Amino acid sequence: MSTLKTPFRYDFVGSFLRPQILKDSKEKLKNGEIQKDEYDKIVNEEITKLVAKQKELGFHAITDGEFRRTFWHLDFMWGFEGVEHEDTGNGVKFDAELAKLDDTYLVGKIKAKAHPFVEYFKFLKQFEDENTVAKYTIPAPAQTFQQFIVPNNIEGTRKFYADNDELIKDIAAAYSDVIKQFYDAGCRNLQLDDCTWGAVVGDAAAQRYQSLGIDIETVKEQLLKVNNLALENKPADMVITSHICRGNYHSTYFTSGAYDPVADYVFARENVDALLLEYDDERSGGFEPLAKVSSDKKVVLGLITTKSPKLENEEDVIKRIHEAAKYVPLERLCLSPQCGFASCEIGNKLTEEEQWAKLKLVKEIADEVWG
Repeated sequence: MSTLKTPFRYDFVGSFLRPQILKDSKEKLKNGEIQKDEYDKIVNEEITKLVAKQKELGFHAITDGEFRRTFWHLDFMWGFEGVEHEDTGNGVKFDAELAKLDDTYLVGKIKAKAHPFVEYFKFLKQFEDENTVAKYTIPAPAQTFQQFIVPNNIEGTRKFYADNDELIKDIAAAYSDVIKQFYDAGCRNLQLDDCTWGAVVGDAAAQRYQSLGIDIETVKEQLLKVNNLALENKPADMVITSHICRGNYHSTYFTSGAYDPVADYVFARENVDALLLEYDDERSGGFEPLAKVSSDKKVVLGLITTKSPKLENEEDVIKRIHEAAKYVPLERLCLSPQCGFASCEIGNKLTEEEQWAKLKLVKEIADEVWG
């Protein structure tokens, strides 16, 4: 078993553009042109190629690119008891388009069961070597909590949970169980992807919650509570990180706003080992809130965008790293893209070659800064 621990000086969030053969094969599966075992064989082959490319570029973390899922977050939720989903053509309005997502809702109490993602991890783990370690990505507990209290779901959720505290307890317990499943399968590096903090920053968020008659500070406390409660029993030798962004669907975004309103919660008090933070443009604000990051956390600066193929200027990125170092010591900083390249299987608007060029740039800059 690899003993390497994330994050690394040069890193990535985890999702990658789906190869065309994968997209074509999924369509054939839907149309009954191929069987599930044939499709799974193709997925395994493409993940194997992806891991080889990650190693070729010199990265120490390896992921399966999220090739087995349609959505970065919802597929994981479907692995709990009490959760159902349906493709109704609905979605969530992002800045430039509708993010088409399956309706995902409760049909009973949330409980853990043998989670399919753990089996997916086992396939990835076989590729670990002395230079690499398998990292797996799942949505944060707060993301699952938020899914079931949004306006479209809250009425259905209340059939099973009288209040949010009951819901938080069950989500935390289910996550604690699945984290143990990952640990028992040999996972020592787990990443929680969390858009909830990005959704409660900015004036638009404050107005949205005010219109619903909800105190936004209460919301922040609940997000922190469900995340920390889920991690209370995590094994001491398991690294758990949190990736925070403001939405990433087909190169568009959900919200904007600096980290200031949430820094006292997630930066200071969330019990994770590192924060992977979106910082690729002005929508994320300045580095000043980093002063609130507790001394036991590392910070991975997401200064390279996955939303555009345009390569950042190396000197500009290095300058920004040193600006951030005014608030978090350079030895606790790392570099990565701000998000994955394909949070959902639709992917962002760049090619696979442009994707790899971005990662090459991340490594070159990190080598220059940290040696």
